[in-house]
Amino acid sequence: MITSSQNEQIKELRKLRDKKHRSRSGLFAAEGEDLVAAALAAAWEPRALFCTEDSPTELVSRDDAVLVDADVLDGASALGSGSRVIGVFEQREPSLELNFSLAVYLEGIADPGNIGTVMRSALAFSDGPVILSPDCADPYSPKAVRACMGAVFARPPVRCDVAQVAELPVRRVALDGAAPLALHELARVDAAGLNAVSGITLATPAAPAPGESNTATPTVICIGAERAGLSRQLLAAADETVSIPMRAGGPESLNAAIAASIALYELGGALQSAVHEAPAPGAGTGITASTEK
Repeated sequence: MITSSQNEQIKELRKLRDKKHRSRSGLFAAEGEDLVAAALAAAWEPRALFCTEDSPTELVSRDDAVLVDADVLDGASALGSGSRVIGVFEQREPSLELNFSLAVYLEGIADPGNIGTVMRSALAFSDGPVILSPDCADPYSPKAVRACMGAVFARPPVRCDVAQVAELPVRRVALDGAAPLALHELARVDAAGLNAVSGITLATPAAPAPGESNTATPTVICIGAERAGLSRQLLAAADETVSIPMRAGGPESLNAAIAASIALYELGGALQSAVHEAPAPGAGTGITASTEK
């Protein structure tokens, strides 16, 4: 058992709090048994696995588990609350493959918590990756990894600069608060397989003819930081520019992660068909059905 905070493995673990060390080493830490379990379920093998004696049996009994004194592991935690389990994993840098129907591009998002939240929403509502501009926050930072709740293991993010995204053979849907076309209108024509709404011609591909395969152009939702918005280059490259209507007297803008989640949900299309099916009474809603009158 490791009982000293000066142990070399613990010192290396603490260094992973720092972005520069994560970049140099290509490693990152996932804190908590739920995140480590999500990594193992997605076939990510840890480079190191630190556990306290009261960790879940299925983790502490692994051959690669290293027992650590609870106070020592708390001191190595980057989250402040302490963890019974911390896994160290190799970062992955997948290339962008256009084998999806819906993905999201984030430009200049500086808050790692927002990055993690969007990764979680993208996993829930789309079949494509989160694509990050070079100036986005580190998706492998402790805050981002915690916020994504394991999504980073199921679908690692991709890095692309604005020029690359502007040239991709995709339909770019840019979110801009000043756009006259509402997001829900675009979602409506997508669902109907149309290519026009309210007299506006859209780049939305029509639905395939009967018997034809669905070869629709992939859609990438483009979202900028809450204050700065998207760059002029990306707005100019957008095929559609849409807004999320808000009630009068409400806030002037939405948090980038919230806006992304709404857009992913609205444009999810056929991927959400199961979500919209009526569940059995009391099933899957968190509400217990009652027969009382």
